[in-house]
Amino acid sequence: MADGQLLQLETDDRYRLLINAITDYAIYMVDPQGYVASWNPGAERMKGYVASEILGQHFSRFYTPEDRAAGEPQHGLDTARREGRFEKEGWRLRKNGERFWANVVIDAIRDQHGTLLGFAKITRDISEKRTAQIELARAREELFQAQKLEAIGQLTGGVAHDFNNLLMAILGSLQMLQKRLPDDPQTTPLVINAIRGAERGAALTQRLLAFARRQELDVRPVDVRDLVEGMVELARRSLPPDIAIEVECETGLPAVLTDGNQLETALLNLIVNARDAMPNGGLIRILARPRHVLQREGQLEPGLYVELSVIDDGEGMDAETLARAPTPFFTTKGIGKGTGLGLSMVQGLTEQSGGALRLTSLPGFGTTVTLLMPAQAGAVQAATRTEDAMTTMQDKPQAGRPLTVLAVDDDALVLMNTGLMLEDLGHTVIEAYNGVDALAIVESGQEIDVVITDHSMPRMTGAELAGRIRQIRPHLPIVLATGYAELPSGDGANLPRLPKPFSQQQLGEVLASLPASL
Repeated sequence: MADGQLLQLETDDRYRLLINAITDYAIYMVDPQGYVASWNPGAERMKGYVASEILGQHFSRFYTPEDRAAGEPQHGLDTARREGRFEKEGWRLRKNGERFWANVVIDAIRDQHGTLLGFAKITRDISEKRTAQIELARAREELFQAQKLEAIGQLTGGVAHDFNNLLMAILGSLQMLQKRLPDDPQTTPLVINAIRGAERGAALTQRLLAFARRQELDVRPVDVRDLVEGMVELARRSLPPDIAIEVECETGLPAVLTDGNQLETALLNLIVNARDAMPNGGLIRILARPRHVLQREGQLEPGLYVELSVIDDGEGMDAETLARAPTPFFTTKGIGKGTGLGLSMVQGLTEQSGGALRLTSLPGFGTTVTLLMPAQAGAVQAATRTEDAMTTMQDKPQAGRPLTVLAVDDDALVLMNTGLMLEDLGHTVIEAYNGVDALAIVESGQEIDVVITDHSMPRMTGAELAGRIRQIRPHLPIVLATGYAELPSGDGANLPRLPKPFSQQQLGEVLASLPASL
């Protein structure tokens, strides 16, 4: 044997040793027609065939039926024959029928004269890499959606704050006008209608703030069973006769710590949505039961929750509609028939209360909306302790005495309206358009019985103003007027609140609740 031939044999043996040592890649040869001519241990491990089972078989058997039907195996060979190389990712089959995601490279092998001898085929199982990429893409999409919703929430909260100020001026002025106008059958209904319209606008701003997680919550222990039974009696009167409601509330349900009025509104929204999803009639089921969360589930911390579900057997939603359902301003009810804020408001309430919203639906099989609300042991006692702490700062009220009130707001319309309502109640009003001016009035020693201040003001917030006033006059009562729930801890945390937009009645009630020493 010539030296050149011996060297070629040694080279071939080393090549075979190298190929056979690689077990993470399927490396094999196919002839020009695509029939398998060699088979390495990596191919056996990856695809499950031993060499005797696969040599002489066409390599297309590793492709999925749909790829074979689309001509993918021949396309790969034709591309490699024409361009010298073909590379692609796709599904491949193991012997047991299992699919895996593969990176495939086909290289054309030619002799020194350019004649095609066959193809070298290299397959790599990248299923784990693909799964990681999908998870990363999903995480990025969730982050993008969260950032988008946060931006919408911030914008919505700001718009709702401005609406609150406008509605504050409109509602207050209309109520004052209603009190001062003579009872005229031609003008009185117009004023009442305007007040109702403004009140609907106020309800809408509450939905906007609920979506933005910035509405003021009156958090108290809520008996879910009582709340559901009361709301169902109210809802039955507004439902058509072909829609029935069933209630299943387990006995001994713990109280949930949330805003009862907001929860009533949320439940009513869900009942109305269920009604609208069943134009031909059907059944609405309301279920309430305790649920123990043993480990963290998304934003839910481990603990005891009350699961409140509203279930309909209506039209249901497809996956795309279901994914968009809680998105603000998205509605399937058509133009003028829905704001698209109902589910957003419900989601805002549950999450601000420390819970979560769950949606399940299938076209033709109805929809289930579940509110998971945290049930805190000793919630009643905790609420009582909070109220006791408040009464230690402020004694029992003494109603009726005229007061000198320092009213602070950076919105001139709101300030004028607040002043008019206070004067109509018999009080004297001192006005300040910002915290700096208000602080100067307090420092001047002028007689003041109570301060009512807006919270969201430039240069100095209402909570900051309260802290500065406390340093000068520690016992001067201060009321914070705001529609926001996200107030800083400290000086503003325990102040009496007026929810914007507030009525003259609410204003009178908060003044009546101030210390008897006034």
